[in-house]
Amino acid sequence: MVESNSRGATGGDPRWERVLIEKLATESLKEQRRARRWGIFFKFLLFAYLAVLLVLSYPKWLPESGKDGEGHTALVKLDGVIVDGGKAGADQVNEGLKNAFEDENTKGVVLSINSPGGSPVQSGRIYEEVLRLRKEHPDIPVYAVIGDICASGGYYVAAAADRIYADRASLVGSIGVRYDGFGFVDAMGKLGIERRLLTAGENKALLDPFLPLKPGQEVHMQGLLDEIHEQFIDRVRTGRGDRLKDEPGLFSGLVWSGERAVALGLVDELSDAQTVAREVVGAETIKDFTEKKALLERFAERLGSAFASGLWSLGASGLR
Repeated sequence: MVESNSRGATGGDPRWERVLIEKLATESLKEQRRARRWGIFFKFLLFAYLAVLLVLSYPKWLPESGKDGEGHTALVKLDGVIVDGGKAGADQVNEGLKNAFEDENTKGVVLSINSPGGSPVQSGRIYEEVLRLRKEHPDIPVYAVIGDICASGGYYVAAAADRIYADRASLVGSIGVRYDGFGFVDAMGKLGIERRLLTAGENKALLDPFLPLKPGQEVHMQGLLDEIHEQFIDRVRTGRGDRLKDEPGLFSGLVWSGERAVALGLVDELSDAQTVAREVVGAETIKDFTEKKALLERFAERLGSAFASGLWSLGASGLR
């Protein structure tokens, strides 16, 4: 009875145990090969990604174009909003400027600016550092070259250069100061929300968005903005001197095209970084001194961006 049941379960094949073992061994080998192939694939992928990161960080370890001992034009980029800790912050830009001026083969420095502005404190620090380095290295000129936009704090910095160049379509100017905020007083009343705030000092809740703006506080803030605006104007007048034209609205916050900015004295000539290096500095080879973040920090940022992009791709594919 037992023998009959065994044959029925295995299709009547007396060698069923051997066949089963062979199938298990075959599947095990297939699984091992599959795991090995995936392992090789992911190792290759990691190696390729690290190789790309090393190439992206080439200024730190690959030789620059041109021979050692030849003169070059040093390039420092100020790109983006000027904020503390950002890539256009004072610490980042000033470090690049310092290294550019101290290089023994630097014949001139091009400060490439593409910025809508930002912090007046950070802009002022870069402005002062440019003046300090110019004084310390009188034989090395520094030229500001404007990209798409050089407004507000960006122009604050540019005014410290020996000369300013721009494209005819660049946006230049915005010599002014602004403060942004919102008020939610009426909205809170309609929603039946009561603001509870205790302070020591009658103006400690200055510009609180949930409280009405007091006339005295508005006057105080306007005076503060006017004071910083005057500081900005003084820096521009000091840097540009008699090149500035007596134009109504020059310091009103308006922006102009690069071509119009030349006529107003805000810009000296229309040109680009390569032309300035070749025809003004006289050293066509450009060496980039823009300070870059540490490799591991950039790796983490790129990994995070890639991960977020991957999640978005998965989500988008699921929506289709």
